[in-house]
Amino acid sequence: MTRSACLRGGAGWLWLGMLVVACSATPIFAKHDPPSAKTLKILSHNVWYGFTKKGTPRHENWRTWMNAQQPDVVSLQELNGYTAAQLAADGRAWGHAHSLLLKEDGFATGLTSNTPITDIKRIREGMHHGLLRCRTAGLWIFVIHLHPSNFAHRITEASILKDEIAALGEEQPRVILAGDFNAFSPADRGHYDADLELVPFFRLLDERNPQGRNLNDGRIDYGGVEAILSQGFIDTLDHLRARGSAFAGTFPTPLVSDENHGTDRRLDYIFISPNLLPSLTSAEVLSDETTGLLSDHYPVTATLQLEK
Repeated sequence: MTRSACLRGGAGWLWLGMLVVACSATPIFAKHDPPSAKTLKILSHNVWYGFTKKGTPRHENWRTWMNAQQPDVVSLQELNGYTAAQLAADGRAWGHAHSLLLKEDGFATGLTSNTPITDIKRIREGMHHGLLRCRTAGLWIFVIHLHPSNFAHRITEASILKDEIAALGEEQPRVILAGDFNAFSPADRGHYDADLELVPFFRLLDERNPQGRNLNDGRIDYGGVEAILSQGFIDTLDHLRARGSAFAGTFPTPLVSDENHGTDRRLDYIFISPNLLPSLTSAEVLSDETTGLLSDHYPVTATLQLEK
């Protein structure tokens, strides 16, 4: 309605004035706000033997630190000795009412979330530590912990992961892979080529362990991560880091400096499917004095802005 249309009412000056104000304040076309976005922060951390080593005060410090991070989804590895109740208690410490544990033996993985967890599948056959799959926050999440000392096994595990994703039955599922891949990225090849200590360290490990195959024909192998990348997944940290920036490893940390774990390397990743790339806003290794004493691995995180 225009102002002239209001004036044609002729119902007295007071009434006219009210109509003028009302007509002037009402737009001709309704204005629609753009779709809002939901921030989703995922954090992944290998917590080192379920806090059975150097657990006090490490475990409580870690719970306090996790609460300060305010993640939406948490992928955890090495929950040794954990029960489902213990993981649920940890999750509540940082505000998550939903949790999921892969198993209660060996090197368990788990997940906590501030939204319900559904479509749960636990895959143990063919996976050295097991594979945990679920759906939360509208996304498929796979909690990863690949073989620690055999590059060929890691490649096989990546093929099992590929089959599991194909079995989701969706043409373009939105998928996040988060965890300890125990594998080297070709994006970090320059750093490892310049490291004169890492190959001798792995050679010694392979000599001590007849089942160990850390090296492939005496060289660092990139096949595990390459198998993930060949499926189209994006390494969030590598995608966002500036070219030429300093290498940021995730293992080892100062917590285990009393033992020889070799030199700095990146083993922990958050990969996303290509359809999530437009939503990616940040990714980083959370490396500082505090996290250096929480575990033998530094945590990694990625944040997405998802349309609601």
